[in-house]
Amino acid sequence: MNRARRESLNCLNADKETLEYFASQEQKQPAPERRSDETTPAGGNRNRSKSLAYGLTWAQAMSGRPVDPSNAFGILNVDESNWTGPWVGPGSSNRRPIEDDDYIMDEEHHKLRNRGSFTDSGLGGGGPVLATLGPLAVSTNIESIGTPKLGQTWETTLERSIRAIVSITANHVRSFDTETSGAYSATGFLVDAKRGIILSNRHVVSPAPILALAILSNYEEVELKPIYRDPVHDFGFLQFDPTKVKFMQLEEITLSPERARVGLDIRVVGNDAGEKLSILAGTLARLDRQAPEYGQGEYNDFNTFYLQAASSTSGGSSGSPVLDIDGHAVALNAGGASKASASYYLPLDRVKRALTFILDGKKVPRGTLQTDFDYLPYDELRRLGLKLPMEEQIRKNFPNETGMLVVKTVLPKGPAADKLIPGDIVLQCNEHPIANFIQLFSVLDDSVGQDTTLTVVRGSNSRLLTFTFVVQDLHSITPDRFVEVGGGVVNELSYQLAHSYGQPCGGVYVATSGHMLASASAWRKSIIVAVNNIPTPNLDTFIQAIGTLPDGARVPVRFYTLQKAFKEKIMIMHVDRHWHKCRLAIRNDSSGLWDFTDLPPPPPSQPFMPATAIYPTINPALHPAPIIMPSFVAIDFHLPFLVDGMKATQFYGTGLVVSTNPPLIVCDRDTIPISIGDIFITFANSVIIPGRLVYLHPHYNFVVLTYDSALLADTPVKAATFSYKTLTQGDECWLVGVGTDQSPVIKKTTVSNVGNIGTRECSPPRWRAMNVEGIKIDDPVGTQGGVLCDQDGNIQALWVNYSSQDEKGSDITFMSGLDVSAVRTVVEPFMRGEYPKLRSLEVEFWTMRIAAARSLGLTDRWVRRIEADPDSKHSLLYVLSLLDTTSLCGQMLKVGDIVLELEGKVATGMKDLERTRNVESVHMAVLREGKEITMRVPTSAMLGTDTNRIVAWAGALIQMPYKAVLEQVSNVPQGVYVSCTLYGSPASTALRPGVWITEVDGVAISNLDEFLDAVHRHEHKVVRSRQGSLCEVALKRLSLGNHNYKRLSNTVIQHNHLAVHPQGIPAEAATQVAAPIPVTGECQPTDSTVPPVPLSHSPANDGPAHDFSAKGAPASPTIPSEDAAQGAGYIRLKTVSRSQTVNVIAMKLDPIYWETWQLLPDSNPESVSGWILEDVK
Repeated sequence: MNRARRESLNCLNADKETLEYFASQEQKQPAPERRSDETTPAGGNRNRSKSLAYGLTWAQAMSGRPVDPSNAFGILNVDESNWTGPWVGPGSSNRRPIEDDDYIMDEEHHKLRNRGSFTDSGLGGGGPVLATLGPLAVSTNIESIGTPKLGQTWETTLERSIRAIVSITANHVRSFDTETSGAYSATGFLVDAKRGIILSNRHVVSPAPILALAILSNYEEVELKPIYRDPVHDFGFLQFDPTKVKFMQLEEITLSPERARVGLDIRVVGNDAGEKLSILAGTLARLDRQAPEYGQGEYNDFNTFYLQAASSTSGGSSGSPVLDIDGHAVALNAGGASKASASYYLPLDRVKRALTFILDGKKVPRGTLQTDFDYLPYDELRRLGLKLPMEEQIRKNFPNETGMLVVKTVLPKGPAADKLIPGDIVLQCNEHPIANFIQLFSVLDDSVGQDTTLTVVRGSNSRLLTFTFVVQDLHSITPDRFVEVGGGVVNELSYQLAHSYGQPCGGVYVATSGHMLASASAWRKSIIVAVNNIPTPNLDTFIQAIGTLPDGARVPVRFYTLQKAFKEKIMIMHVDRHWHKCRLAIRNDSSGLWDFTDLPPPPPSQPFMPATAIYPTINPALHPAPIIMPSFVAIDFHLPFLVDGMKATQFYGTGLVVSTNPPLIVCDRDTIPISIGDIFITFANSVIIPGRLVYLHPHYNFVVLTYDSALLADTPVKAATFSYKTLTQGDECWLVGVGTDQSPVIKKTTVSNVGNIGTRECSPPRWRAMNVEGIKIDDPVGTQGGVLCDQDGNIQALWVNYSSQDEKGSDITFMSGLDVSAVRTVVEPFMRGEYPKLRSLEVEFWTMRIAAARSLGLTDRWVRRIEADPDSKHSLLYVLSLLDTTSLCGQMLKVGDIVLELEGKVATGMKDLERTRNVESVHMAVLREGKEITMRVPTSAMLGTDTNRIVAWAGALIQMPYKAVLEQVSNVPQGVYVSCTLYGSPASTALRPGVWITEVDGVAISNLDEFLDAVHRHEHKVVRSRQGSLCEVALKRLSLGNHNYKRLSNTVIQHNHLAVHPQGIPAEAATQVAAPIPVTGECQPTDSTVPPVPLSHSPANDGPAHDFSAKGAPASPTIPSEDAAQGAGYIRLKTVSRSQTVNVIAMKLDPIYWETWQLLPDSNPESVSGWILEDVK
């Protein structure tokens, strides 16, 4: 049907009520004034405008004037090969609309989002966009569209504007709301130079806790604090102390949203990978584009138009200004397409309004109906019920509009719930005609808490309906609190996420699960409905529910995921109040920080009560399973931290009771890989009690646990009986194990092979089995673990799971039998009440055929001795690798040594190494480079423990190097080992897991105590270098000293957000600067002895949230160049990698969000975990 025909039918369908309604409205409203610029041809056909854009070099941007390349700030690479994904927001590689077939990953596997990382190229977010009048922009009102001033050129405009544009590097220190912890870079620009107020994107300022720095065009560095982020629209403001800028004159960019016109020539100016400035040219093509969508569960803007041009902005450019030729910002760069050159800019109308309130020191009022509106063209509106007379009247009132607002979604339990429905066409607000977003939300934002009426057209019969709403405060449904619990973070469900998933606002949202919530599989994007049967509709009720839980308790948790809100789950959660702190954080817009308060301690832990369980009856035909099943237990192991090379936090498997007096259980090291964690043992699928680790075998794949047998009451637990017969190839045996459903698995089988267990070195380094033989059987069945036994149920081998990696570095597992003779050497001393005193050689052995040994010089005499041994496999042991080059054994033996004799006997297999278990040194004869050498080699004690101390500093988990690390290093560095860095921490941006810290501020260290001493000395130097400074006075005035931090002076100094490197250069190069770098032109250096200028010049501009001035604050002292990095809160570290690569880094510390603490073994027998966490003072 053609358009004329449709309009004719619509006219015939118009009813009398509609015609009378518009006639009355026409009498009430004055005739609209027609702006001269609304007559432009380009403005009347926005949807069809095509963009013209191209990238400019610096010289081209300067109107073709030759420019010295050394003066250029950088050129943006717009190679299409750099584009990835359908949509990419300039500040983030993750800011893109999700296609239908995209897979949205769960939080625990969600990788660190890098919004314009240092490795990305492109403009940084928050920069202004410069524009010029294009050839299509015709207007009778020259001033209204910003015609260039006489003689104005892009060269002069950019020279001035660049001094207002900054590169922003920031770090989300916690996951919160839509954001995940991690570092990113972006752009911003000054909108008030006197107060140091910077405009950038909302996803740059972030609702989450952040620490941010601004790098000016002359490479001076200042610290930023966030002061406002809009709850919905993609803009926010940060602030710095202008007196900290010493070597340049700051400029500000005027916000002029009214200058945006289709056809306007623009320049987008921002940072490239966080350091350089790049300039892109374009032409505004659309002013009414829908807000880009970056994916469900991500931050998305809505209820606003966006501007569009083809400027090809990319990662790091979020927040760049869009400038016209006069240097006015006409829009804010926000997003872009990855498979096209289109870029999307936020209009500045609401930005300019918010800035007015901020400059007046007032709260920015924002109203909402919890309704998402869409702007649809007239042809689609007719299908929704818009009659021709209605359209005619709207077109008359708003001649430049091409559509109207339509209700898209209405959130449950919101102000408009049960009133508005999707498809309603908005006609009026408070009896005033409405045609676009700005008109509607100008009313709502100024009517918070007040009644507002909305008139809509509904349905094909075009019913006119008027509703009255109470406008809700948008800030009230934007969370500003979170709770840290069990290593996770929870906050109330925000309007952003509620809008994304169509859920009501509120509810306890899991931003990151951590240790405790992960035990119940309540991952990120889950909503906690109840804890221990206590409803948790909001954060306060959740805090109350957590406060009732004793440490170590196991309680039910009811929750659902936002992706499947219709499906609730009930899981068991292990309560953790011993591994992590539990505290509440509240955003403080005055300081830009989040204030932490420790939650009350948990109630006393309730002792486990004895319980009796009955094992299920097993069919006698499954013999010998009925004999062995009462000896099996299920084991769960939960790691609180990723140390000792661990990549997962939850493990489970099968254990075997080998003694009831004393109570002892053995299981494999794939179930309990390290000593740090919570152990829970399940008997008879009924009774769960805690376990305690007593022995970790360093080479063989088993550990020994104990438990409190009194907690089992009369449960008929049976200790397994060991066999003293060794399984050999061809022997028959029974595999008895436990299936994944805890049911018995049994099979009669035959030993197919007994050979060496081979495992590869893993990355990151972790424990692996070595120097042991494994028993292979025919056609094994799948089990979680079990035993190989004879027909009488006597245990001949443990059936255990081995973990390793393949040649590609992927994790692999395989099952094999472990002879019980290796287990007896550890268990029998415990049964006698003794601790095993076993020893070994710090060497990895393998076997070599006699033929290969002959080629290396093996004589016939040794061949005859080997062949005469009745247990010989006609092979020899040789040194495959040294496990610790610092040990005496590692210094005496060499890789490739062939073992001829061990304690006077030939050594032909791994079992011969048992001769070293009870001697402090062993007599060895080896063949080395064709020569026979005899020596006495010291053995090392197998202590049965691994890591016994963890230090957390600046978000890095630091320990002494463990055995798996030492075996991968030929020359072990002297220092402490970085095992893990936590997302969002200072360490995550500067340190790399797997390196040694060997020096702190030039002081060599060799152990954890020396490391902590060096760190404390650095902190004291920082305090001295900052005493009496303006930043210290400001921080004290913000009452940071009242927080629960034990190192008060250190905390106050290092959390200053106003510090700047006094030389304005990267901290790494501070020692190379002897004097300030001379500058020319308007960028004159400021003498450091001159008192800081007032930041506010009128009482109206003195807002407590944005005023940096402090009466009586002395001038900032001059810091010597050698202390410059310390004065800015940096610490210098020397690191060495496993490949002996040496690096010196400067890391900015953050003791407010990342405290120093350590984990130590707890000798208290009533301790839940056997470990204690304590603050390092």
